[in-house]
Amino acid sequence: MRLPWLGNSRKANRQPSSSDIYHTEIIADVPVPERNESVRFFSRKIVRPGKLRRFSNQDLRESLLSCFYLGVAATLPVSWWGPICGWVSGFRRKRHFRKDFARYDVAVKAVLGDAVDTKSMFEAQLAALHTRRLALAAHLVAGWRWSPAIRLEGLEALQGALRNGRGAIIWCDQFAAQTIIGKRALHEAGVDAHQVSAQYHGFSPSTFGLRVINPPLVKVENRFLKSRIVFERTDAYQVTTRIQKTLKANGVVLMTNTVYAGSAFTEAAMGERGWTHLASAPANFAARAGAALFHMATIETVPFRQYRAIVSVLSAGPQMPAAPARDTTAKNLAVQARYILSKRDHMLETLKLCPEQMMAWSSATRLTERPTEAVIGNDGA
Repeated sequence: MRLPWLGNSRKANRQPSSSDIYHTEIIADVPVPERNESVRFFSRKIVRPGKLRRFSNQDLRESLLSCFYLGVAATLPVSWWGPICGWVSGFRRKRHFRKDFARYDVAVKAVLGDAVDTKSMFEAQLAALHTRRLALAAHLVAGWRWSPAIRLEGLEALQGALRNGRGAIIWCDQFAAQTIIGKRALHEAGVDAHQVSAQYHGFSPSTFGLRVINPPLVKVENRFLKSRIVFERTDAYQVTTRIQKTLKANGVVLMTNTVYAGSAFTEAAMGERGWTHLASAPANFAARAGAALFHMATIETVPFRQYRAIVSVLSAGPQMPAAPARDTTAKNLAVQARYILSKRDHMLETLKLCPEQMMAWSSATRLTERPTEAVIGNDGA
């Protein structure tokens, strides 16, 4: 997992992009009167599909890192793992500071304020990105040598919601530990969850990555899932139907806050003066299906030894008055907007606990004020 702007070389920028090219339009600005703010809804359509590369520039580096961390997890004591992640992240630290820190500095201060030490936070975040790789290796080879303590908070509220029989959606934030440890926390608590996942989930978006680099991550995650619902644009209807059936069967669906995979997303104010982009699908399913909606964030409290998984209820606020049939869409957006702001509040609260572990940051400017559409999020499912 990378920062949204991490890893683009100068050479790659001079060549035609292999990413999907989108056309983005504003659907609506939906006011939330009791909050005295609004949520902006966007639609996103592919103008030119990207070309899947056979091998990307990062594939060799990811392959070497995977082998190295497998060796670390298999042979070295757990107390060494954290320092090793910090040490390895230092090899490319100067490059990341030169290319990425200025943008990161602006984004973080827009959310947390100008007093925050963004330099130290950036260094810690680079190390945190490596902890995800080592955590994967530990699940593959460490076995009995590694048994972290994972504290799950909010299980009672989730179980209470499931007793209503309408299922539950858990909307996960992109903290470094969420991908594996978050799923493990739910599994060990007896929650059988279905993960909505992008086709290119993992460390590499190339053909080689899909066949070699990413499968170990997916395999480890699947240990802690009842099923994986793979999202592709070509079969969005089938995926939507499967999610609806899972909720009707009182199942638990995990969705990660990634906005690039769907055809719609939202924008809301964040922190001091920033803007965050949130997927609209979780709020949409909750508004239409009546399923309970939860926020989830998993943070590392002691490196590789203790984790805290936080699950909390998201609320759409007071019940809205009945609306005429022609206003159904407007009413649905109004309910979604309230869920979006509730999610934003919980995300900001958790973000302040461990900001260095967040893998995808917000922006200091609105999407419509940027000269070109930038990458907004990344896949953490």
